[in-house]
Amino acid sequence: MLTAASDIDVLARFGRALADPIRCRILLALRQAPAYPADLADALGISRTRLSNHLTCLRDCGLVITAPDGRRTRYELADPRLAHALDDLRAAVVAVATDRTCADADEQGCC
Repeated sequence: MLTAASDIDVLARFGRALADPIRCRILLALRQAPAYPADLADALGISRTRLSNHLTCLRDCGLVITAPDGRRTRYELADPRLAHALDDLRAAVVAVATDRTCADADEQGCC
């Protein structure tokens, strides 16, 4: 059981970051390789302003960092273990989504 305020805060920040589909797409893209904002915006099909707001959130949550590269700034995951955590989380959610415990889950809208 999590009791330390710092543990709870870390998970809450991670949850906040994952609460938006665009931020999830950014994290999954950065899971593959570091990227520049302009390239990320093009790849994700969103404006640079909108991307900047999401990158700020991810930076504030401690999930991404910036790395200066000449006159440009590259974004990457703050810790390589985050890539594994994202993969594990995706696998766990898929496993839960396919494990229907109620016989009438479709009719009841549960599980």
